[in-house]
Amino acid sequence: MTGIFAILTLLHTVRLFRTRTWFCIPFIVGGIFETIGYGARAASNSNRESLPLYIMQALLILLAPILFAASVYMILGRLIRATGAESYAIIRATRITKIFVGGDILCFLVQAMGAGMLSGADSKKGKDRGQNVILGGLILQIIIFLLFLLVAIIFHKRLRNRPTGKTLDASITWERMLSQLYIVSVLITIRNLFRVIEYAAGEDGYLLQNEWPIYVFDALLMATVLAVCNFWYVGTMRPREDDIDLSSA
Repeated sequence: MTGIFAILTLLHTVRLFRTRTWFCIPFIVGGIFETIGYGARAASNSNRESLPLYIMQALLILLAPILFAASVYMILGRLIRATGAESYAIIRATRITKIFVGGDILCFLVQAMGAGMLSGADSKKGKDRGQNVILGGLILQIIIFLLFLLVAIIFHKRLRNRPTGKTLDASITWERMLSQLYIVSVLITIRNLFRVIEYAAGEDGYLLQNEWPIYVFDALLMATVLAVCNFWYVGTMRPREDDIDLSSA
């Protein structure tokens, strides 16, 4: 998986600089997290006593999807502005990024704190406390993501019923991008649900005691997210109007 994430992150980096879509930088950072995290996980198989390797893989793999979600939130705001349909969104487009990315930052901090507590715990009580903090952060992340999906679905329905003039521009493939946004959102949500079940089951649970679930329900899903998002950088949309800056952060 390390090689796959490295390749996908490189592809994102190339797309980022070609389109100058700077707000997608979290995709790059998240991809780097996944690459280093799974590299550390592979290395820890031959060095199971290494605490730094354990902390690195546990923390980076856990936090990377939050960064992917941050770019997804920002993409919806820019897509709303690109279609000239700001009035169709139940939350002002300029506030979507602030609200949901702000929530993402909170989830990031909560889960990072929980991961730190877990890695530094030397008793079962301490480990349980760390797992519960991570669990709380994951549940909060799911709630925030579901609210985001509600905003996207309502916007999509309104725009489909009453298209704006800018949606007639063939270069703005807004419905395809929204469909892919849903796919990515579902994949991230499934991954988060897996992590909730994993930590809820505890340290002795099947999911934490076996390797294959994390590769199927986390690594594979997040690699798919990176692959899908390579095809819908907002910077590739070129509306005829010059008053929209799609590459700004």
